[in-house]
Amino acid sequence: MRRKEFSIEEEQEIITFLNQSSFGFLGTVGPDGEPRVTPLNFLYMDGCFYFHGSLAGEKMKQIKQYSSVSFTVAEEFSLIPSFFSDPELACPATSFFKSVMASGQAEPVEDLDLKSKVLQRFMEKLQPQGGYIPIDAADNRYRGRLKAVAVVRIVPERISAKFKFGQNLQPERFDHIRSELHKRNEGRDHETVDMMRKYCPFHQQ
Repeated sequence: MRRKEFSIEEEQEIITFLNQSSFGFLGTVGPDGEPRVTPLNFLYMDGCFYFHGSLAGEKMKQIKQYSSVSFTVAEEFSLIPSFFSDPELACPATSFFKSVMASGQAEPVEDLDLKSKVLQRFMEKLQPQGGYIPIDAADNRYRGRLKAVAVVRIVPERISAKFKFGQNLQPERFDHIRSELHKRNEGRDHETVDMMRKYCPFHQQ
């Protein structure tokens, strides 16, 4: 499931995955020309990625110098040991996962109304139980704080995704791995089996 363009169904799958994920990895270029990767919380809204931080932070310095960035979100479901497929060789060892990779331009958000909207959506995503006054640029309790925090928007130029759940496997091996996951039943194995059914319907009998 890796393409430069997605059908409506696939695009919605990616959006759902990004909305359910809270953590990603920002790739930037430092002042010394060396690549940097920073783990951070993110929001996906209206086709763009958003994150926040200090106005004077290292990320902001890097982005001001070089606005081209990458952003990656990944979630591992289950490790698939080699002996699920071969009793001796290590080669078949793998994992089943979802990942989305984007690259584009990062730009600071200056508009306080948009800042408040983004940060409010962050709160709804990361603290869905509430327990706070909604963030509003018109609220004097928040206005000064909104000015003091950096919000950055990443406008994607390219997005690719890979949802790996055995789509390339021959039916016999696919069924055997699914059976072994059922038997092991550890961690997210049950959920992985559900993903195998969902993304590999051509394997279903």
